[in-house]
Amino acid sequence: MRLFASAAVLMTMILVPESMAGRSVVEETLAKGTVSMDLRQVGAPVQLLAPEARVQVAAGVCFLEGPAIDAAGNLYCSDIAGNRILKIDAQGNLSVFRADSGRTNGNTLDARGRLISCEGAENGPGGRRRIVRTDLTTGAVEVLTERYEGKRYNSPNDVVVDPRGRIWFTDPLYAPDRTIMEHPHEAVYRIDTDESVHRVITQPAIGRPNGLAVTADGRTLYVIDSNYIRPDAQRKIWAFDIADDGSVSGQRQVYDFGRGRGGDGMRLDSQGNLWVAAGIAAPRTANETGDVPTGVYVITPDGKLLGRIPIPEDVVTNLAFGGPDKKTLYVTAGKTIFRISTAVAGYSLFP
Repeated sequence: MRLFASAAVLMTMILVPESMAGRSVVEETLAKGTVSMDLRQVGAPVQLLAPEARVQVAAGVCFLEGPAIDAAGNLYCSDIAGNRILKIDAQGNLSVFRADSGRTNGNTLDARGRLISCEGAENGPGGRRRIVRTDLTTGAVEVLTERYEGKRYNSPNDVVVDPRGRIWFTDPLYAPDRTIMEHPHEAVYRIDTDESVHRVITQPAIGRPNGLAVTADGRTLYVIDSNYIRPDAQRKIWAFDIADDGSVSGQRQVYDFGRGRGGDGMRLDSQGNLWVAAGIAAPRTANETGDVPTGVYVITPDGKLLGRIPIPEDVVTNLAFGGPDKKTLYVTAGKTIFRISTAVAGYSLFP
């Protein structure tokens, strides 16, 4: 099955002939049974609908997240709603890599090409709430951590590996049922090379951590703070200095998305710019606005917005650079994976 397809924008010019004078465009169209108008202006047949009827989501059958690309050009990504990890090879052929993913969300590759995954607790039952590592050669899966201080994690969300081999991951909870939380924290954790686990950032420094990235020199940690539930919550990108021992300090704001849907996943390019998946087509709660349209936002380390790449799908979730020269950007959004060629190469620890 081929997953990738190109999209074209069709623009039409609508001409209304003089014979239609005195009749509305809708009336003329219905009379002729032909399309000669902008159909976006046609309203719903309210006389045939129930009072106060509105279109609602009946079921979410696919929700893509966490792209990661190996040395062979294989793209791995999570389908959280489908509870699986998908694999798309360099020719665009789609297959199921893992049928029971434990509600995996974010993925990344370490310096040895092993797949690090965040098994979460959202979009359905069966979430295992832990961090695992998969040897892509043997298929062996190793649990790196599933508890902190004897308590299960909330819902591990996104993960990155720094140049020293330390693994950083976020552990928020976006599910409406917060009674599953064993920790009062929604935090950023670090797994050191000796397998010890440390909570490095939590409230009040950050509200609800989501995507994260570490610079090529291992000196700066970027964390997306995103919460659309609470009216006082932030939609910001923070930067922290990383010390040799892995402790962080020097918190500073990089970018503020205001009241719209802020950032989700994030990657860096070889120049150090932040590429951030953000935006939504329609607000989900009264505490969220539609001021941030869907797309990939490119931001400098000092917070200058260089531009937005529009993505024609709701809920843009994450992204990764791939291709032989790392100049192809892959974007997960809802049920679709998009790609776009770039002039700058992306940064990744592997390959």
